[in-house]
Amino acid sequence: MTDLMREAPPTAGLPLSWRDFMPGGGALKPGLATFLDQPEVQIESSGTAALVVALTTLKRMSDRRSVVIPAYTCPLVALAVAQCGLKPVVCDSRRNHFDLCPESLAAVCGDDTLAVLVTHLGGRVANVEGAAVIARRAGAYVVEDAAQSLGALWQGRPVGSFGDIGFYSLGVGKGLTIFGGGVLVARSEDMRRRLRATGEEIVPSRIGWEMRRWLELAGYFLLYRPAGLGLAFGMPLRRRLRKGQLIEAVGDDCSAEIPLHRVGAWRKSIGARALKRLPTFLGKTAAQALQRKVRLAAVPGVVLMDDVAGSAGTWPFFLLLMPTRQARDRVLEELWPAGLGVGRLFIHAIPDYSYLSSLFPGADVPNARDFASRALSITNSPWLRDEDFIRICSVLEQAPD
Repeated sequence: MTDLMREAPPTAGLPLSWRDFMPGGGALKPGLATFLDQPEVQIESSGTAALVVALTTLKRMSDRRSVVIPAYTCPLVALAVAQCGLKPVVCDSRRNHFDLCPESLAAVCGDDTLAVLVTHLGGRVANVEGAAVIARRAGAYVVEDAAQSLGALWQGRPVGSFGDIGFYSLGVGKGLTIFGGGVLVARSEDMRRRLRATGEEIVPSRIGWEMRRWLELAGYFLLYRPAGLGLAFGMPLRRRLRKGQLIEAVGDDCSAEIPLHRVGAWRKSIGARALKRLPTFLGKTAAQALQRKVRLAAVPGVVLMDDVAGSAGTWPFFLLLMPTRQARDRVLEELWPAGLGVGRLFIHAIPDYSYLSSLFPGADVPNARDFASRALSITNSPWLRDEDFIRICSVLEQAPD
């Protein structure tokens, strides 16, 4: 394979095997329940759909209508809150980090706060305990967004299991994928019962959506490899970059309506087979990250998002901050179109997307805006060769002013 044909994915997703598509793969729900050390799990059509089910459930349990979300997160989160007829309220991040700022969180929580969303971003573990103290002081529920962190641990327990509700994504690039899937967990049996009832009521069977996802999953199997990714991912990415369509390049051009539909038995069976390989794959990417993050952390001026004491995160990609926006942009100018899995996670802080701005008039989130202006991501895919990683580090070292 020539270098022109080779493309690294932006995140380390688990490749599918042809054996995953064979009948008799087993049941996904009990496998995930064991993997997550939960009594049971609930499967939905996406991580965002799981959030919609969770928030709809909480809405039925309270007269409160505000949901606190991080100011640096996926735009779909704000859209999910709005779709539930709730009011999203942004909380600024800590300086030089994506996690919730405790002072900002205390300021935005109040008598109308239904829930606080704590996000484990890119496999990095957020401070759930600190956020939970503030949320519960205000009488709010805690929802853990572990969409990008399936398999990450805090104090030996899976993230997502510390709040009242947790959810994960089985989307592309999230580790285990069924090309559109989400997982819900809850601490109490009463909450699990309520989540099941909500899902049964508001999530329909939609054969058109299921057929679409099955075809996309088959395409993932065929093209999620270094040669196929150039066609499926690299060419569209470079076309959008040439046109200056950065929001489209990272997939932040989100639809206002989150589709809800039930996941078919065949996709669940495919996921159940693939799940058996996930622990080994996560161990492989963690071992690679252990070596490569030392090199990244040594680059002058670069701040690497790393594990905190007591946590063992997953490593789909490295998330880091450059010293200035200009330095970040110089790196991206050379590396984003290069097929090396370097790019941006989200383009803006949440209030700065034009299609979300009406939800957050006058939002004051300087730390999140600064984070968005200096952040970039580097894949931790096993398909990123050592020589390509060395090239990335060299560009990082030359970028600062």
